[in-house]
Amino acid sequence: MAESMKRRIRLVKLISLWAAGLVLSTTIIGCVTSTPEMVDDVEKSSGKLIIYSGRGETLVDPLIQQFSKATGINVAVKYANTAELVATLEEEGDRTPADIFFSQDPGGLGAVQDMFVTLSPDLIDVVPEWARSSQGKWVGISGRARTVIYNPENLSEDDLPDDMWGFVDPKWKGRIGWAPTNSSFQTMVTAMRSKWGDERAREWIEGINANDATIYPKNTPQVAAVAAGEIDVGFVNHYYLFRFLAEKGDTFPARNYHPRSGGPGSVVMVAGVGILSGSENQNNAELFVEFMLSKVAQQYFAGQTFEYPLVEGIKTNRLLVPFTEINHPNIGLDELSDINGTVDMLRDIGVLP
Repeated sequence: MAESMKRRIRLVKLISLWAAGLVLSTTIIGCVTSTPEMVDDVEKSSGKLIIYSGRGETLVDPLIQQFSKATGINVAVKYANTAELVATLEEEGDRTPADIFFSQDPGGLGAVQDMFVTLSPDLIDVVPEWARSSQGKWVGISGRARTVIYNPENLSEDDLPDDMWGFVDPKWKGRIGWAPTNSSFQTMVTAMRSKWGDERAREWIEGINANDATIYPKNTPQVAAVAAGEIDVGFVNHYYLFRFLAEKGDTFPARNYHPRSGGPGSVVMVAGVGILSGSENQNNAELFVEFMLSKVAQQYFAGQTFEYPLVEGIKTNRLLVPFTEINHPNIGLDELSDINGTVDMLRDIGVLP
């Protein structure tokens, strides 16, 4: 029996679980251990899969556990920052034990895509062309839009500039938050370099830095700081707001703004996966990719993590701005791979150590 047919037969089991209402459960089932130590100890076989995940454990672990339960595959996950995992993969090279790299953004995928196999069209054609590698080396799993978070009690959208360049105006001094170490922020800056050129992107970073932007370790505390009035705006991914709204209700004093003129501040990134060419478990890896692109997983991302599904026919959360209403720039995701160049620029300016 052809491996693709075996893969599809096994996927039927996943779909049947979804129909029974089991896959979307966020209850921890205990099928997967997710410690780096286990990754090192696992001996590869047909019943195993090793994932390096730059996506947070709380976000994707429920899905990974459901995949493990449905297939019987023993999955081990190494969780870390996407940039850290890129560095690990580059260091390990052909010796990496990883089968799958699950990156938070396309920059991380592009940085190591030479280590990936070429995915078969029947596996990835379910997502639009913009959401996958032009070379078929990786595929997007969910969409994540960059936004500006603001407090509607203090500002209206009319008070906000048309695009990100407006925030270098000195009137925003002491009012901005950002997270330079965050990989999604670095991908946005990479989009600036692609769209504006290095010189103008550098001027933007220097302008925000000169405006005494408050540095945060990641997106979540920026949203909280805006709601508390500590800063007026922050540069984040769209779904962080919706987690607060889901927990605290619609009166939570923060909202997303997608810059009217579009540009890099409205770039829609993807979290995505690639299969390592040295994987000894490629059939399992392909099954995992197919599962993540099934309606099971896509509905999970739409309903539970407030991200944009990439497969047609998935109902999005009512809180989300329709994807078609975001004025996102025409930047190919392959253009966002030079994260190292962006990090070098941020360090040279003094934003990163």
